[in-house]
Amino acid sequence: MRTYNELKAEYTRQTELAEQALTRVQGQINRISLLRVALFCTAVAGVISFWNKEWWLTACVLIFTLSPFLLLIRYHNRLFWRKEYLEKERETNRQERTALDNDFSTLDEGREYIDPSHLYTYDLDVFGTHSLFQYLNRTCTPLGKDVLASWLNRHLKHKEDILRRQEAIKELAEKKAFRQRFRILGLMNKGKPADKAELLEWAQIPTLFRNRRRYKWLPNLVTLFNIGCLAGVLSGVITGSQWGILWFIIVLCSFLFTHKISKVQAVYGKKLQILGTYARLLETMDKEVLESPLLKDIKSKTGSDHRQATQAIQRLVKLMNELDQRNNYLMYTVLNGCFFWELWQIMRIEAWKEAHASELPRWLDAIGEMDALNSLGTFAYNHQEAYCYPDIDTSTPFKLCGEQLGHPLMPHGQCVTNGIRMAKRPAFIIITGANMAGKSTYLRTVGINYLLACIGCPVYASRMELYPAQLITSLRTSDSLNDNESYFFAELKRLKLIIDKLKAGEQLFIILDEILKGTNSMDKQKGSFALIRQFMSLQANGIIATHDLLLGTLKDLFPQHIANYCFEADITGDELDFSYQLRPGVAQNMNACFLMKKMGIAVTD
Repeated sequence: MRTYNELKAEYTRQTELAEQALTRVQGQINRISLLRVALFCTAVAGVISFWNKEWWLTACVLIFTLSPFLLLIRYHNRLFWRKEYLEKERETNRQERTALDNDFSTLDEGREYIDPSHLYTYDLDVFGTHSLFQYLNRTCTPLGKDVLASWLNRHLKHKEDILRRQEAIKELAEKKAFRQRFRILGLMNKGKPADKAELLEWAQIPTLFRNRRRYKWLPNLVTLFNIGCLAGVLSGVITGSQWGILWFIIVLCSFLFTHKISKVQAVYGKKLQILGTYARLLETMDKEVLESPLLKDIKSKTGSDHRQATQAIQRLVKLMNELDQRNNYLMYTVLNGCFFWELWQIMRIEAWKEAHASELPRWLDAIGEMDALNSLGTFAYNHQEAYCYPDIDTSTPFKLCGEQLGHPLMPHGQCVTNGIRMAKRPAFIIITGANMAGKSTYLRTVGINYLLACIGCPVYASRMELYPAQLITSLRTSDSLNDNESYFFAELKRLKLIIDKLKAGEQLFIILDEILKGTNSMDKQKGSFALIRQFMSLQANGIIATHDLLLGTLKDLFPQHIANYCFEADITGDELDFSYQLRPGVAQNMNACFLMKKMGIAVTD
C-alpha cells in the first residue's frame, strides 16, 4: 500500500524525468534542424558547382544530400510527436501531484451535467466546481467523459455488476503505465463533445456514389481511356496534343463531382481525422493483457482478433489523408485527369463505411468505457491509504455499516471520520445538533461514499458493507422563479417523489437534511412526524438531520427501527468547541444565541 507522501514523491519524480527527457528531445530537434539546413545548403552549392560539368556529378550530389534530408524530415516529425507526448506526460503527472493536495482546478468540472432535479447529484456536489466528478475525472476523450458522468448519474444496483466493475478497477489501478499512456495519447488530440454523434451520423448517411452504377465504373473507364490514348500516341494513331485536349476535357468533367465531395470533406473530414487518435487508443488496448471479465468484454467489442477495429480505423484515416491531397491543386488536377482519382477515392471511403459503419458504435463505446474505467483506476491507485473496497451484502433486506468514513474532497489529514450502522429494514438514523457542528457534512460523507461504492470504487473508510439500493437525497432544494415555484413547494415535490417511488416498490436509501424547512415550526414538526411514520410503513431506510430535538422522541414509537445520534457543540466558558464526532443520543447544546452574542448581536433572554 502506497501512502500519500509516497505517491506525491512518485509523481514528482515522474514529472522530473519527463522534464529531463523533454530537454533531450528539444536538443535533438535543434541539432536535426541545423543538419537539415546544412544538407540543403550543400545540395544547392553542389548543384551550382557541378552545373556545367558531368551530369552524374550533379546527380551524386543530390542523391547524397537530399536522400538523408528526406529521411531527417521523417525523423524530425517523430521527434516533434515525442516532444508533444512528453509535454502531456509532464502535465498529467503535475496534475496528479497537485490533486493529492486537493487542488484539481485544472481538471474538467463537468458543469454541463449539473441537474438540480436529479435524485442525488446536485445535493452531493457530484458535478461542478470542486465536485466529485472533477476529483475523479481523468478522461481523455469526450466519449469517456460522457460515460463517467452517466455512471455517476445512474449508479449500479446489482451486486454482480458492482463486483465486476470493482474487479476491473482493481486491475487497472495496478496498470499505471497503461493508464497514463492511454490518457496521454487521448489528450494529444482531444475531440469535441459532438464528435460521437456526428461520426455516427456520417456512418448512417447513405452512400452518394457507390450505389450508382455509372459512377462506380467511371474511374476504371477513364483509366482505360488514358491507357488507350497513351498507346495511340506511341503507335502514332493520335498526337500528344490531341491526347492533351482529351485529357483536359476529362479534368473538366471531374469537376462535376467536386462540390458534393467537398461538402462531405468539409463537414466530416475533421471528425473522421479524430479517429486517428481513437485508433491509437484501440491499439494501446489491444497490446495490453487484461484479465478481468469486464475488461475482456470491452476488448471484445473491438473485434474477434482484437485488432480488427485498430486496423480498420487506421485504414479510414489513411484514406482521409489521401483525400486531402485534393488540396494540392497540381496533384489534384493530374490525378483526376488520369483516372478520376477524386471520385475513386471517395468511393473507397464509402466502401469502408459499408463494411464497418455498423461496428463503429461498438468501437466508440469500448473507447469510452475504457477511458472512464481508467479514471476510476487512477482514483483507486491514488487512494490506497485510508480507503477500502466495500463488501456488497444482499443477504439482508438492507445494510449500511461503515467505520472511519471520511469525505473524499476534504484535505487529507484534516478530515474527521465517523461511522454508521444500519442493518435492517425499515430503519432510520435521526441526527440532531447545533449549527456548524457537522450534520450536513456527515450526510454528504455518507452519500458520497455510498455513491462511490455503487459505481465500483474504493471508499474513504477502513471498512464498509452495504446493500445497493437507489440513493435519493433532499439536502439543497431550491426555489424556481422561472417555474413560479416556492422553496417549500419544491421540497414537497421531492418528498412526494420519494413516497411515490416507495409505493411503487423501489428500494431506496434516503438522505434528508432538515425536513420541511419552508414552513413554520409547528407545521414542520407535525409534518415531519407524519412523514417519518409513512417512511416506516413503506419499509424505507435513510438518515435525517434536523434541529428539531423533538424528532428524537420518535425512537420511543419505533425503538427497534430508529436510532438517535448527534453532533454536539461544547461550550466551555466563552469558547465554542466542535469535535465533529458523531455521538449517540439527542443533542443537548444549541449555539445560535451564543454565536449571536459573540458577534455583538443583542439577544433578549
